[in-house]
Amino acid sequence: MTRTKRLNKKQLAVIDDLFSGQFDEQAVLEKHKISRNVYNKWLGDNIFTDEFNRRIAWLNLQSDALIARYASLAAAKLVQLTESESQETARKACLDIISLPREGTKREQPADEGRRLNTSEEQELSAEVVSRLLAALAGQKGGSS
Repeated sequence: MTRTKRLNKKQLAVIDDLFSGQFDEQAVLEKHKISRNVYNKWLGDNIFTDEFNRRIAWLNLQSDALIARYASLAAAKLVQLTESESQETARKACLDIISLPREGTKREQPADEGRRLNTSEEQELSAEVVSRLLAALAGQKGGSS
């Protein structure tokens, strides 16, 4: 039976402090009396970097969950802004709505940014929202001529 290597208490404490957001990297190293050379060796250790990357992935998941939780509220607010008395605000809200990522797209893939709204993978806008968007855009275009 082989014994697997684990992070020691100091390494875990350093990682905890790095992800706490209270200190920058140098302050964490000074707090734990870790030299830059030792820290660089830790960064070359797969066990240390695996834990570091695992925590980054967890924070990214938490961020995605938070954004997902408030996405419908933000979208509803944008739709309300299309009726703003300020034509510039309404125009910007329309553009923001049009550029929102749709179901079936992935935020982190820049290649998807140029895709059209009417692909079969993407959610269609309701007729009412499309009507509002077109009316707001037409009003902006007509008012600026």
